[in-house]
Amino acid sequence: MTERKALSMRRRCETFEIDFGGLSKSHVITVGYYPDDTPGEVFISGGKSGEQVEAIARDGAVLVSMCLQHGVSLDTIRHALTRDSQDQPSSIIGVVVDRLAEPDRPI
Repeated sequence: MTERKALSMRRRCETFEIDFGGLSKSHVITVGYYPDDTPGEVFISGGKSGEQVEAIARDGAVLVSMCLQHGVSLDTIRHALTRDSQDQPSSIIGVVVDRLAEPDRPI
């Protein structure tokens, strides 16, 4: 196992919204970046506070963050997540990872 690469206390971040799962409220995603502009942490909130879908999204974001901080590539994470027959992500976690893996995404 690789050692955890900690993020600096002050870091650039980006916040955006994604609609997923037919919820009445968008998911809000915040991504924290290392100085070299690679993502190092992800926060996801969506649905009503206390709902199971929000807990799953938050827990998934923690796991993605831990993977990134231990050197797992976005591509590896992306290919490990569940996808449908058209290769589209089956969860909000997959949608967020796909967005982060886009080569031309604004940072």
